[in-house]
Order: sequence, then structure tokens, then C-alpha cells
Amino acid sequence: MPFIQPKGMIIWNRLIEFWREIHTKADYVEIKTPQLMSQQLWETSGHWTHYRENMYSFEIEERHFAIKPMNCPGCMLYYKTLSHSYRELPLRIAELGHVHRHEASGALSGLFRVRSFHQDDAHLFMRPADIRQEILQVLGLVEKTYSTFGLPYRLELSTRPKESIGSDNDWEVATQGLKEALDDWGQPYRINEGDGAFYGPKIDIHIRDALGRSWQCGTIQLDMALPEKFELEYMDSDGQLKRPVMVHRAIFGSVERFFGILIEHFVGKFPLWISPLQVRVLTVADRHEEYAQKVCQEIRKAGLTCDVDHSGESVSKKVRSAQLMQINYMLTIGDKEAENKTVALRTRDNVVHGEVQLSHLIDLLTRENKDRSLVSYFAKEGQHEHNCCQ
Repeated sequence: MPFIQPKGMIIWNRLIEFWREIHTKADYVEIKTPQLMSQQLWETSGHWTHYRENMYSFEIEERHFAIKPMNCPGCMLYYKTLSHSYRELPLRIAELGHVHRHEASGALSGLFRVRSFHQDDAHLFMRPADIRQEILQVLGLVEKTYSTFGLPYRLELSTRPKESIGSDNDWEVATQGLKEALDDWGQPYRINEGDGAFYGPKIDIHIRDALGRSWQCGTIQLDMALPEKFELEYMDSDGQLKRPVMVHRAIFGSVERFFGILIEHFVGKFPLWISPLQVRVLTVADRHEEYAQKVCQEIRKAGLTCDVDHSGESVSKKVRSAQLMQINYMLTIGDKEAENKTVALRTRDNVVHGEVQLSHLIDLLTRENKDRSLVSYFAKEGQHEHNCCQ
């Protein structure tokens, strides 16, 4: 069960801010459900029968409870709190749920396989005719998410297994809806015959990191079981109560595992927007401390993280320390910079850009941060940066 320290929390919070931003734009609502729920709920969902050995369960006042290993049943209860009409469908409900699963100790591996993690779940409720368009919308979120981090991915469609629930017609409609969406999406995909979940077909998304390793993070699963088990309904246009089609969907998958993938994918050299320490100010001598603090304050006012190296070491050692920490930008201040109200800019790849006006620097860094760029905007501008004070 991971501990996340302060610099890790900076990255974590930026990942979650990004997740919330794109989901808000995609018309999702966000909920939060309890971590501890009764045995009766898990019996209804089927987890108590099929997944109990992986659940942390105990007794309180002669009643049995379990810490949730999945978010789905809580969302089913949320859906049932209101009556629903076909006019409000598709209904997109997201939850960044904290789940616990009792994995075997030998299976645990850093952030990649843990017993406590956060799953970026969403449950989409719709009519059968909505399946194709909703899957395309989810694939758009997948593309937006993975391209932001420079992660290539591939798609797989898994079809009905031998052991399954639901009618032949339900499976045909569900599988055809996924297939049509993938065909419309236009990217190549592979079909895994018989590898779907027992409750419905699914699309699995495999990303590839900088080391060439494949990770199955995202998934899009049609579920015909839970709406039936929880007796979910909506009033259709013909005045009849009907079962909604439900899609489970995750993109990060486990946020902890996605965090671990990013650490290795970027080799610790995070893009500016998720970097735990974006800028460090280095002073040549103690007399430059006052101006260094003013520079740091201006950068922080722009919404960037910044500190001042107070170590008392030589400039070369301060630079070396900042480079080992993979700080994106190093700003050296000596007599010339203090007099001209500028900074001497160096990037973590050891490229010296020379004297830069502070306002110009802040403008570019703010844009790079806001745009969630994967590369330095100073690298983009090239030699222009050497002359930005002229």
C-alpha cells in the first residue's frame, strides 16, 4: 500500500487535475462512494461469491462488511437513487475510487502491482442505439490522454467466452456496437476470440512505454450483468421501463501503476507540467540572495514551482545537483543579472541559453505549462532564446 511523498503528490495532483479537466469537458459527472459496504451489496453484485478471497472483509456489530475491491456496485446504488428517462441518456458517471485487493505477496511489484490503488472508473448508461457513438467518445478520451504523455497504444476487441451470461441477441448487439465503433475509429485492432468478460465483450487498450514494454491500462467493457442484478431501469420514449446498457471504462486504470509507468517512461525527466520542481534559482554569492528571492516569488505567482538553492556550494555544484534532480530550468544570478533584472538560463539537458528577461521567461514557461507540452519551449525556439534580451 504505497506512500506518496510531497514531490510525488505534486505529480499525482497534476494527473488528477488533467483527468478531471478532460472528463468535465466530455460531460461526465463525478461521484464518490464509500470504501466500506455491506456483504449484502457484494452478494448482489456477485463479488462475495466469486471474488471474496481477494477482498478485505470483517464483522461490525454482527454484520459482515468488505472494503471495496471495485467501484461498480457503489455506482449502481447511485444510479438507483433517482428515476431516469431516455432524455438524460447517455449518462456518464466517473469515480476516482480508492480500492483494495488482497493480492498474493509474490505478485506485488512496486507501483505496478499493489494492494491499495485508485482506479479512474467511469460507468456509462445508455440505450442500445447509443453504443457505437459512446464508444467513439471514450476512444477520443483515450487518444487525448495517451497522446498527452506521448504513449503509443494498440487496441484489442475481446468477444464472447464459452462461459457467459445474457442472450445471443444481447451479445450480438453489444459486440457489433464495439466493432462498428472500432471500424469508425480507423485504427488497426486485433480480435481476441472468446476472451471477453463473462458479462460482456470488451476493448482493451495496451500502451507502450519508452522501454518498449506493453502495459494494459485502459479498458472499455460492456456489462449486461450488473444492470440486471441491480434492476436498473429508465423510462423509454414508448413509455416502457427498460434496462440500460452499461459500459465500464478506465483509462489510467490504476493511477498508481500509471504513475510508475510515467516515471520509467520519462526516466524521471518529467515534462514541465507534471514536473515536481520546475525551476531552481542559483545564486553566485550571498549578495544576490535578495534578487533571487524576488525572482522565485514572481515565478511562483505565475503558478509554477520554484525554489532557491541555499546550499552555499559553488555554482557548478549547484548546477550539478539540479541536473541530478532533473529540474527543468536552472536560473543563475550574478552581478550582471541582478543589475539588469534578468536571469542566466540553463536547461536540464545542459544547454546554456544565456541572459533572459524574466518576463519573457515566465511567459514562455507559463505557456509550456498550460499547453502540457512534452518538450521545452526554449528548445523549440532554438537560437532565438540567445538573443531575447536584445
